[in-house]
Amino acid sequence: MLVALTGTPGVGKSTVADILRKRGYRVFSVNVLAEKFKCIIGEEEGCKVVDVEELSKKVKEIDEGITILEGHLSHLLKPDVTIVLRCNPIILKNRLESKKWNREKILENVEAEIVDSILIESIENCRNVYEVDTTELDPEEVADIVEEIIKRGNKRFKPGRIDWISEIGDRIDEFIRKT
Repeated sequence: MLVALTGTPGVGKSTVADILRKRGYRVFSVNVLAEKFKCIIGEEEGCKVVDVEELSKKVKEIDEGITILEGHLSHLLKPDVTIVLRCNPIILKNRLESKKWNREKILENVEAEIVDSILIESIENCRNVYEVDTTELDPEEVADIVEEIIKRGNKRFKPGRIDWISEIGDRIDEFIRKT
């Protein structure tokens, strides 16, 4: 079973993936796999461009047991299950600022989180999609939820519960101006 652990940069994918790896799961970074399988086809604005179709074929070759693919492109690799990690955009902004990201990249990723862009892509590419709000959870709790979803699924984490636009409401314009 291929499991995609995806989400906007800064939501906790890598941290949760490390915890799951320590718990004995086979976890691969999409970026590392793209390098290994020579699926990098260029660079755009300082980011590597990945041939997702080719990488998807290569990933099928390593699929045995439960294989977790971590990265913001993992939901595009034809997984059996996709788990989208989410984070309140205000907290996400703070996390990306603490990583010293530039204003433009912060705004781009915060906007993607607000409008559910990775969740929408996930729903378009996988039948079994779940979303987990990481905002007020520690990484161990998120890893526990991911494990529960992998083992049994959980209707409580089906898409549609998280709505950042409603939560931020009238503060969106002010929030974006400050970003």
